[in-house]
Amino acid sequence: MGEATDIAKQFKGTFDTLHALVYFVPETDQYLSAVGLRPGRMCYFAGRSAPMGAVGPDVVAATFYNFNPEIITRHLPRAWTLATPEAVVAARFEAVDATYRRLLGEEVLASEDLAEAVELVREAAGGCEVEGRALYAGHAGLAWPEQPHVALWHGITLLREHRGDAHVAALMLNGLSGLGALVTHVATGAGFTPEDAKKTRGWSDEQWDGAVAELAGQGLLDADGGLTDRGTELRERVEAATNAASEGPWARLGEEKSARLRELCRPLSRTVAKAGVFPRPPAARS
Repeated sequence: MGEATDIAKQFKGTFDTLHALVYFVPETDQYLSAVGLRPGRMCYFAGRSAPMGAVGPDVVAATFYNFNPEIITRHLPRAWTLATPEAVVAARFEAVDATYRRLLGEEVLASEDLAEAVELVREAAGGCEVEGRALYAGHAGLAWPEQPHVALWHGITLLREHRGDAHVAALMLNGLSGLGALVTHVATGAGFTPEDAKKTRGWSDEQWDGAVAELAGQGLLDADGGLTDRGTELRERVEAATNAASEGPWARLGEEKSARLRELCRPLSRTVAKAGVFPRPPAARS
């Protein structure tokens, strides 16, 4: 399982870009708005949760974990009065289709390499466990799209939500709430700034400062808001537990095929990254 754990650690850098683009491209708001949703956060919350059905804000807060529940209640369950989950799922796949065509081009989408990547990601997804993974289970219940490039996105989405559910479990077992998880993640220096975190996840200054004070009182943050040794150890335990619980797909695929899937997806991820889909990191901003 050591090799599978090493591969699980590399998921974000190699594969996650190919899933996460859906949260930033204009096609998402375009296609989901066309079926009745309001642009912005409603498209995000409803789009990602639709595979679970017409769930309420509590279910989304539980499975998404680090968003302020007050923000979610502004969009759910109202979203389901505007569009059915089935229509939202279909629109999301259409958005992915249009996005991949725009960013990767028809030649790449019709290539033998992409077809091979789809077969490998389907095989890897066969190693995902459904027990205790509500968000993954919803996505796993969807039929695989017929178009190869949309199927690739769906397969990577399964791997991503499977890993995400494991991460939530690891955070809970290590005593971190959704906001606590977000604050400590920012404190690692590997994520976004506190200002970006508060803005995108809907937390107020008062809520954020309260969490910082609580974590400092637990000895996890220092006076400057950075992680203490104890805080660093806690985050390392969380990541180790997440990786260990995410081995299944890569153990199923095996070392050689996993390496091949990375080889096939890496240039696609680089193309997406170079297209400027994602916000620049704070250090790169003017």
